[in-house]
Amino acid sequence: MPHHSPTLARLAMTVLQPGFDGTAPPDWLRRALSEGLGGAVLFARNLAGPAQTAELVAGLRRENPAVVVAVDEEGGAVTRLEARTGSSWPGNRALGVADDAERTERVAREIGRLLASADITLDYAPVVDVNANPANPVIGIRSFGPDPELVSRQTTAWITGLQGAGVAACAKHFPGHGDTVTDSHHALPTVHADLELLQERDLPPFRAAVKAGVQAVMCGHLLVPALDPGNPATLSRRILTGLLREEMGFGGMLVTDAIEMGAVAALHPPGEIAVRALAAGVDAICVGVSSPGGESVYALRDAIVRAVHDGRLPEERLAEAAGRVLALAGWYAENAAARARDTERTREAPDAEAPEAPEGRGGRDPRGGGEELGLQAARAAMRVTVAGDRTAPPPVLSRPPLVVDIAPRLNLAIDPSTPTGLVGAMTELLPGTTGHTVAAETADLPDLSDHRRPLVLVAHDAPRHAWVRDLLARAVGLRPDAIVIETGLPGEPTGAVHIATHGISRVSARAAALWLTGGQ
Repeated sequence: MPHHSPTLARLAMTVLQPGFDGTAPPDWLRRALSEGLGGAVLFARNLAGPAQTAELVAGLRRENPAVVVAVDEEGGAVTRLEARTGSSWPGNRALGVADDAERTERVAREIGRLLASADITLDYAPVVDVNANPANPVIGIRSFGPDPELVSRQTTAWITGLQGAGVAACAKHFPGHGDTVTDSHHALPTVHADLELLQERDLPPFRAAVKAGVQAVMCGHLLVPALDPGNPATLSRRILTGLLREEMGFGGMLVTDAIEMGAVAALHPPGEIAVRALAAGVDAICVGVSSPGGESVYALRDAIVRAVHDGRLPEERLAEAAGRVLALAGWYAENAAARARDTERTREAPDAEAPEAPEGRGGRDPRGGGEELGLQAARAAMRVTVAGDRTAPPPVLSRPPLVVDIAPRLNLAIDPSTPTGLVGAMTELLPGTTGHTVAAETADLPDLSDHRRPLVLVAHDAPRHAWVRDLLARAVGLRPDAIVIETGLPGEPTGAVHIATHGISRVSARAAALWLTGGQ
């Protein structure tokens, strides 16, 4: 469409944060960045390793030095930079179970250093939702826990750590995705809590995030009738401007969750979602999937410009939104010197912040404490129940086990290639370990008749999946000696030994494997 004002078109480009395909910036993205595109979102599909990631971001910045480069790096189940190997960090629920704010701050700082090394501006983390509903299909272990006070103090620590490394944090999913039974990737969830409960349970962690100086907030695709019965939060001026801006005092950048998600995509076309979200108070539009030639991004720009010309979106509101995106980029630029100093200190004294290693681990980790810190955090979150005797010593495995991974489909926030890691961790310690995966489509067990071989059963969120519970019961019935490892939210312990890791990550798997082999 014709643009009567190049400035207006550039403002509209500034508020967009699209994803893209490939491990190098495609031509359309380079062109869009040169025309003022304000952001880009990285996914696992874009990232092949540290050097490639840094070069990819450098390529984006060559076209627009102020681009806000964003990524979902929550640690634990949701990781983009470590999706192929599994995360070095156990994730929010594990940190919440341990509830050590100092450790959480250090973990977040290490994640910030990882992102800073690739020149990434913004981490779409932490999740500050209070996971009040155990049946929640999309938050679960991504939350610090079910208690608002715990979530608030962990939120403060996480934001302090990440932003202390010079990378912007983003508290999500406002006003709280924890009490839902619908995954917003598929449909619009409804939070049925009354206003009093929202104020007591869901909103305190967001208030804590604002008080901690969080640079960004992500709104959730949620219908919260107690706040606005007619509009999902993403499109609600009452929620985003009235509550978050005016009542809670948030002055940073407000970004949508991906607008192609089913929760809002079923309501309006993409351009209309973008326009309504901006009018409600959003500053940046996250678009996880773009067309191969970038046509969808330019269509969003055109829809925003048209809405301004039609009087549906005040130009002042668009300019304000673009200004907040640029302010976030400015905050990141202002912290460049701090990031450089932090990197230099780490290089000169790599163990300066490393925790003391547990007994038998050979002192501090020479790689700067990051690997040891992640393992320490994972160990602190493990809860072990030995059948019949909680004080019994661990059953040290001396023979390679059969590891049966009973694997339900994970939600769409988690990259589908993210491994649970148990087979790899056990193989590293006990060569000869074999693995077998059971999916919902097959839902049948392998031959478990060889009682000479130890059996390890791995499940995720077993209480939420009847078929997983049934298979676990059958397997434990056949093999009462089985060891059960739950990587999600645990239910009633089962098996000769039950280990709740409270997270899917490489480091959580290693912590469990070390415990089982006596290497703790």
